[in-house]
Amino acid sequence: MKKAIYPGTFDPITNGHLDILERAIKVFDFIDIAVVKNVNKDPLFNAEERVEIIRECTKDILNVKVEKFDGLVVDFAQKVGASVIIRGLRALSDFEYEFQMALMNRHLDNDVDTVFFMPSEENTYLSSSMIREIVKFDGDISCFVPEYVKNKLIRKIRSNK
Repeated sequence: MKKAIYPGTFDPITNGHLDILERAIKVFDFIDIAVVKNVNKDPLFNAEERVEIIRECTKDILNVKVEKFDGLVVDFAQKVGASVIIRGLRALSDFEYEFQMALMNRHLDNDVDTVFFMPSEENTYLSSSMIREIVKFDGDISCFVPEYVKNKLIRKIRSNK
């Protein structure tokens, strides 16, 4: 069984993230979505909220599990028995950072590889931070995230005002 992890902050999960997941699930038998508690970012949703949102958005995708983690991605991969890290590449600007991370992860654990997926063209420019910014200014994000995410995001941002 070929198992992979798909790590990320997912604050919030977007159609671009889901696009990558749907492409990856065709290649791997099982994917563990690893919700990162990133100390370098200040997420809008806490880790538990992000896990709950992702579980709701992926409930119809077979062979997917959602967990939070804190630490090195390769350690999480070892913990769950995954041999592959899934990463999405939206633009050339993503490549340099992702390439460096993939090389460092390989250095930390030579048995864990990184596989890159590109989203469909309509999702190439999406980012969670961009989605949050649009909502802050009352813009419509209906075509960028599932309805469930849209509603959660609007409520969260309005409650923080």
